[in-house]
Amino acid sequence: MKKFEFSTELLPGLPEELGLECLSRLPYTAHRLASRVCHRWRELLQSLDFYYHRKRLGYTQKLACLLLVFNSAIQNGPKNPGVSVSSSYGIAVFDFVSQSWDRLAPVPKYLNGLPLFCQLASCEGKLVVMGGWDPVMYDPVTDVFIYDFVTQQWRQGKDMPSKRSFFAIGACGGRVFVAGGHDENKNASRTAWVYDLRTDEWTELGELSQERDECEGVVIGEEEFWVVSGYRTESQGQFDGSADVYGFKSEQWRRVEGVWEPGRCPRSCVGIGEDGKLLNWAEIDPGVRVRACGGRVLVTGSEYGCGALGFYTVETKEGQNSKMENISVPNEFSEFVHAGCYAEI
Repeated sequence: MKKFEFSTELLPGLPEELGLECLSRLPYTAHRLASRVCHRWRELLQSLDFYYHRKRLGYTQKLACLLLVFNSAIQNGPKNPGVSVSSSYGIAVFDFVSQSWDRLAPVPKYLNGLPLFCQLASCEGKLVVMGGWDPVMYDPVTDVFIYDFVTQQWRQGKDMPSKRSFFAIGACGGRVFVAGGHDENKNASRTAWVYDLRTDEWTELGELSQERDECEGVVIGEEEFWVVSGYRTESQGQFDGSADVYGFKSEQWRRVEGVWEPGRCPRSCVGIGEDGKLLNWAEIDPGVRVRACGGRVLVTGSEYGCGALGFYTVETKEGQNSKMENISVPNEFSEFVHAGCYAEI
């Protein structure tokens, strides 16, 4: 990482190093206001080097970003079974430290709610929203949106190369990986692509070993992207026990057998243990659904199928899961969680 150099003092009367130290300690919620102080501050706060500088010093903040149903918008257009006419998708943000909840501003293109079943990923301090179904027409979309926590604004990225739903997603080093899922005709896919946030470009990866609809994606360390389970077009709902793994260094796929319980849906349940290996969070309780991981894991679930939804945090220490701790959730954010990711800001 480059050394920061400034022609003027960051903070009058303080050496450059101390001025940088002070700004590095600012909470992310103050970055937008601080970036208005002067051009020099704005350039620094919005730079990628500054993000990695804060991360190296341990000054970044960890958030859970969750795709929830908010009962606040009025939906027009054709009705669809299973989707409330008065519900809309939005993104809730949970701060693990302050235990506070907030809601992100809507995407300008979808002011009344995000695409249904869209996917979330986060890297380098930004949140990425991809795919899903148009909230009015229920047609698959290829939209890509990026939220910048510094400017607190959305921008639209380059569209996905093809329409797909219920695909695996994962992010690492400024890139978002997608694989599997199904197209607008419900045909399962074995294709995979990677999106580069810095260049706003898509690159095709080699194909998976098989079609994988409703698979789950997870990045392990900074080395591999795992596409877990899923099923072929002709075997609807018959989840496979294998996975396809993409190595970031080798840029190759390899197939791994016996990593998942055949027949069990992997979506929302695949996690990473303290030992860096895959684990099934649903083994804690059949009703558990996991939507964000970090130093702590945010867990949602209910004691039985139609029971009240609870939110919990759980830590993994030395390969063992600590006791789940219930967290207080305002009514606005207590709805069913459809997707989520962990963000470091």
